[in-house]
Amino acid sequence: MGFPGTWMTESESVVYRVVPKCACSTIGQIMYYSDHGRFFDGDIHDATTGLHKWAQEASQPIIERSVRARQVYAFTCVRNPYTRILSSFFDKICGIQRNGKRYRGNLVPLLIQKYGIEVGGEDGKQEFDQIASFRRFLLFARDTIRWKKPMEPDIHWSAVAGHVSTFIVNGGRYNHIFFTEDFNAGMQVVLDNIQVKHPVDLAKIPRFNESEGHGPKRAHPVEAYFDDLSMHLMWEIYKRDFQLFRYDFDNPANKMPKGPVDLDEVHAKLGD
Repeated sequence: MGFPGTWMTESESVVYRVVPKCACSTIGQIMYYSDHGRFFDGDIHDATTGLHKWAQEASQPIIERSVRARQVYAFTCVRNPYTRILSSFFDKICGIQRNGKRYRGNLVPLLIQKYGIEVGGEDGKQEFDQIASFRRFLLFARDTIRWKKPMEPDIHWSAVAGHVSTFIVNGGRYNHIFFTEDFNAGMQVVLDNIQVKHPVDLAKIPRFNESEGHGPKRAHPVEAYFDDLSMHLMWEIYKRDFQLFRYDFDNPANKMPKGPVDLDEVHAKLGD
């Protein structure tokens, strides 16, 4: 299986397990900058040079050697399940993607037909009942994750623990796991532990949000989207995320983790 979703600097200073919707665009650009002294011109996910990526065949043996030897500092970044799935809904379901089309072609028409979801019209900019539509989307997300119907789960709403685990199961070990919600502090730990060709000042780094502006703005506070049933579904889908990464399941309004990640626990529980 190897190391899907894994990026490494060309200088082999650091290796990163990408987790969708967890500041991955910004992290990728920081890695790129640390090697080249400039940012990639465009969406870092589109870069085919300047970074080793598992999706590029030529990079695979280089990444595999580095990860298995555990000589390169390895990290990932996680996010509160409540805000992550909301972000996925507004970006991927309601939004028009950067190619000018809907995400995954027939996905949105399927959701409108089978789950009664509204997405704000053709351009995603019309008024609609965000809360009702999101809760129906959550039902769909649960169905894809639990039963792989009506389709396989998408990387943007499949559990963070699942993404994080592939790196461990295939022989990698994380040196650091930090939170999107406390990004600068967490990323600084990474930078303090690696040698970079070009120094990175996190206070001056822009936030690269490739999903920003794709969809409608969230009209309500996070907690408004989650009633008792929605929270039940969230626990069913993301129980391990809440537990392993210390997020507050009982209070959707609290986006901050309740404590640091226990790396030994993560490796023990996700390494099966």
